Amino acid sequence: MTALSHPIADPAECKAFLDANPDVQFFEVIFTALSGVPRGKRLRRHEIMAVYEYGRFLPGSILVCDVTGQDCEDTGLVWADGDADRLAKPAPGTLVRAPWLGDDTAQVLTSLYELDGTPNDIDPRHVLRRVLQRFADDGLTPVVACEIEYYLVDPMRTEAGGIELAASPVTGERPSLHGVYGLREIEDFANFFRDLWTCADIQGVPLEGAISEYAPGQVELTLKHGPDALRAADEALMYKRIAKGVAVRNGCEATFMAKPFAERAGSGLHLHVSVNDAKGNNIFASEKPEGEPPLRHAVGGMKATLGEAMAIFAPNANSFRRFRANSYAPVAPTWGVNNRTVSLRVPAGPPKGRHIEHRVAGADANPYLALAALLAGVHHGLKNQIDPGPPVVGDGYEAAAKMDLRLPANWFAAVEAFDRSAVLRDYLGDRFVEMFCKVKRTEQDRFFAEVPALDYDWYLKNV
Repeated sequence: MTALSHPIADPAECKAFLDANPDVQFFEVIFTALSGVPRGKRLRRHEIMAVYEYGRFLPGSILVCDVTGQDCEDTGLVWADGDADRLAKPAPGTLVRAPWLGDDTAQVLTSLYELDGTPNDIDPRHVLRRVLQRFADDGLTPVVACEIEYYLVDPMRTEAGGIELAASPVTGERPSLHGVYGLREIEDFANFFRDLWTCADIQGVPLEGAISEYAPGQVELTLKHGPDALRAADEALMYKRIAKGVAVRNGCEATFMAKPFAERAGSGLHLHVSVNDAKGNNIFASEKPEGEPPLRHAVGGMKATLGEAMAIFAPNANSFRRFRANSYAPVAPTWGVNNRTVSLRVPAGPPKGRHIEHRVAGADANPYLALAALLAGVHHGLKNQIDPGPPVVGDGYEAAAKMDLRLPANWFAAVEAFDRSAVLRDYLGDRFVEMFCKVKRTEQDRFFAEVPALDYDWYLKNV
C-alpha cells in the first residue's frame, strides 16, 4: 500500500516567495468548501508566515455555507458546534502572485484540518484525496484534465433583471451568431485572452488554446492533463478565479453558470481521464478505438455511478436547465467512440493517449468534488470489472430514448439519488454525503421559497 502524504506546504516555500517578491504586501488565503465558491481572508505581509508555520483559524461553518454564503444550521456545524474554529493550512505550490488584483497581491489555497491535525473529512480537497488513495493502494495513478466552457457577459444587469452578452471591445457590438470555432469572436476579445494567458503563466496554471464555442459569447479553454488530480483541481479553481478577475478588468463578467441563457447552449466542465500503472504506462492504451477491458471497465463504473453522482455534477437549481436533447449536453448514461452526443466519450487519437471524456458536469460544479465522483466511478468499474455494454453509434439522444435511459431529471431527484448511493458513500465518506445533502436541501428550501417573475407571467392572471 502506498500512503499519500498530507499535502501541506513547507514554511520554506513561503520564505522563498517573500524573498523573491519583496513588493507583495497582501495575501488572499483561500478555502473552497462544498459549494465550490472560494472564500477566505486577505492578510498583510507580516501575517502570512504564521499561516505556514501553524495555520490560520477559519470557522467550521465555512465548510457548510450555501452557494450564497449563508449558514446551513441543519449540518450541526453552526450553533450546535459553537461554530468552532478549524485550521486552514496552505497547499503546496499554490502561493502565487495574483496580477489582476494588483502588483502587490498574492494568493494561496488551503485545506482545513481539525485542531489535532486530522484532515477535515468534508473538505473537498480531502474528499478527492480519499478517492486517490484507492488508486494508490492498487499501484495506479489517474491522469486528468479539465476543460471549462463559460460566457463573457455584460457586468450590468438589464432593467428586467436579465443579462446580455459582453459587447466587443473592438466594434461595440454584441455577438449574435453561433460563431462556433470562429476566429473573429476570439480576436474581438484578444486583450482579455492575452491577460488571461499571462496571469495563468504567472500562476503556473497550464492553460492551453481558446476556441469560440457553440453559442454567441461562449468560450472554452483546456487545462493540460497531468498525473496529479489534486493539483488539476487546484488549477481548475485557480483558472476560474483568473478568468473572473481578468474579465472584470476588461469590462465584462465571466460567468460559469451552467445555463445562463435559455435559448443558448449551456456551459460544461468536461473531465478527461486515463489511468497509469506503476511504471507510468496508460492502462487504457489500445489500437482499438473502443479500448481494451480496462477502459471499458472504467466506462462501466462511470455509467453505473453517473445517476447517483448527478448532485455533484449538477449541484444547483440552474444546473438542470442545461440538460436538453440535441444540445451537446448529455441526458443519459451512454458511452461511445468519437461521439459528442453521449455522456462518456472515447475521443479519437493515438493509441498511447486513449482516454475517456466525461461530458456531464456543468461549469458550475466544484472541480474537487467532480473529479472525486468521476474517479470513484472509474475505480469502482476497474475493481469490479463492470461491463458498460455496447457503445452508442450515431445519435446518442435517439439511442437513449429508445433504450429508456435517463439521469435524474431535477435537483431534488439528484440529491435523493446521491443520498442513497452506497458506492459513493464508500468512496467519498458517509459524513461527507450526509453534510452535502443537508446543504443542498437547505439551498433547495431557500431557492424555492422565492417567488420569481416567471410565476407572475404564468399564474397571476391564468389560474
